Amino acid sequence: MKIPIGLLAKKGTFAPFAKVDASEARYERRRVCPFFCFVLLAALAGLCWGAARAQEPDLGTEAQREAGRVLYNKYCVQCHGEEGDGKGYAAPHTKPRPRDFTAGQFKIRTTPSGAVPTDEDLHNVIRQGMPYTTMIGWPDFSDDEVANLIYHIKTYSNNFQDPDYFDPPIIVPSPPAFTKESAELGRELYTQMECNSCHGEKGRSDGRSAPTLKDDAGNAIRSVDMTKRWTYRGGPTRKDIYRTFSTGMNGTPMPSYDESLTEKERWQLVDYIYSLGDSDDANYSDRLFVASTEDEIDMAQGEALFEQAQSAHFPLIGQIMEPGRAFHPAANGIEVKAIHNSREIAFLVKWHDMRADISGMNSPALQAPAESEEGGPLDEGGASEDQESAEEDFFGEVSESEHEAPSADDFFGEVEAPEQEADGFFGMEEEEEPADAAVQESAFSDAVAIQFPSAPPEGIRQPYFIFGDLKNSVDIWFADLAQEGAQRFLGRGSASVTENDVEDLAMRATYEDGEWRVMFKKTLGSEAGVSFEERQWIPVAFSVWDGWSQERGNNRALTSWFYLYVEPQQAPSPVFPMTRAALTIFGIEVILIALIRRKYKNALQLPVLQANALGE
Repeated sequence: MKIPIGLLAKKGTFAPFAKVDASEARYERRRVCPFFCFVLLAALAGLCWGAARAQEPDLGTEAQREAGRVLYNKYCVQCHGEEGDGKGYAAPHTKPRPRDFTAGQFKIRTTPSGAVPTDEDLHNVIRQGMPYTTMIGWPDFSDDEVANLIYHIKTYSNNFQDPDYFDPPIIVPSPPAFTKESAELGRELYTQMECNSCHGEKGRSDGRSAPTLKDDAGNAIRSVDMTKRWTYRGGPTRKDIYRTFSTGMNGTPMPSYDESLTEKERWQLVDYIYSLGDSDDANYSDRLFVASTEDEIDMAQGEALFEQAQSAHFPLIGQIMEPGRAFHPAANGIEVKAIHNSREIAFLVKWHDMRADISGMNSPALQAPAESEEGGPLDEGGASEDQESAEEDFFGEVSESEHEAPSADDFFGEVEAPEQEADGFFGMEEEEEPADAAVQESAFSDAVAIQFPSAPPEGIRQPYFIFGDLKNSVDIWFADLAQEGAQRFLGRGSASVTENDVEDLAMRATYEDGEWRVMFKKTLGSEAGVSFEERQWIPVAFSVWDGWSQERGNNRALTSWFYLYVEPQQAPSPVFPMTRAALTIFGIEVILIALIRRKYKNALQLPVLQANALGE
């Protein structure tokens, strides 16, 4: 081992800038090198021993495990089951299905692929929960309660007792600065590594292999929508995404990139994924502004027609109040824009969908069978006899039916034959499906609806948001996306939805890269429904049906009531009101000054008059 000359001084003291001659340096090297090597080897041995000790199984004491069991039976057993196998009595109503602790497979980790998570990993999931699942966070648990719960969870899998399943956490470096150049290189890697085969060209979970994905337990899974970072169950930050790329997702087709990509390449891929979304938060809206235009509303212009309109993003949730419930609908958000001129009003609604289901049919008046509410078989074609359970995959996925489905490039376009699935992930060979394998289509089509009160509500009372009620009906604009035209329905409650024969509603729809874009157009006035008047606030609600998930009737995603505001056609100039206000204020000030002067002038003249009177 070489010690640089100048680093050693006499008597072995450390002096970086000391001056010594060559003979002294050789003497010091001979005397110090053995000692330095011994210290270095001892330090390395200590580090290795510490790392090994850090990975030794920590199963807690019997008292801690018992305390965790009591807590588990109170708060967790309903979903995860008494045996920890994810088969609690509430499990059929959950999607993704609860974690099977007996398998020892955990997706959200900081440890390498195949390893068990650290206690801190489990602690974070318990504290924070899993976004967009039924796994809520438990921030009110004390640190001791969380630790005891973790000790109990470990008893369900022998992996936590086997040192072979222990690995130290990966090192996540500080993120480099985001650049467009890095994101562009990441886009090339995204295609090269065939990420698009599952996640789609634009990351909207619409890849050609997406309908066929399964986890190790055979459950159908759906890849994440990468454009919605707030749904990432491993976290939305660039550092979170890098960690997931490095660890992979145990038990799913999502591999670790730790060995297949360099650190620099992983950050490039992270930057591209990050560029697909606009925010780490959902940033949902609470109102919709209908922009005014003087142009003709020609739906052939497509989305360009709505360039001047402000976008609103509303959350979609499952309809769980009425029979035909949808506990976990496929869509979780809808984007809306609206414009109007002096004669017509138009809406553009957009949402992401794994595929375009343009076969079968749909209607808000269809009845969903009771079996679907309990996770049992559905009664019509396209559904599996036993609905597959759901699991989350990359950043957390939503399970769907396991049947294959065709894709569609555009609405009313030809349905293409399904492409051959890629040869596994990154070159692993898989058995090809027969060329003549039948593709089972959904019995139900995708659909969307906009809902308004049939008449302007009086006061703050609104119709029931699930298709109205007997006293307050709703006007439903409905588009079955397997059909060319739009329909209107009158809703007096979910059990009383009837078609309205009014025909002044037009619709146009397209599907591209995992996104539906549907436009509605109608005259401003109406004899059978609400009229849209300028400077008016009108309640509005939306519904989305996913045919692939067998959604129809009351089984759907929907919003609560929101308000839209119809902006005036010609906004008045602010010059005249501002001038009038300024002149009014000026006039008031002049009058006040005159009154004050008059008052104080009289007060000052009174002593003078009195003095003059006394002098006389």
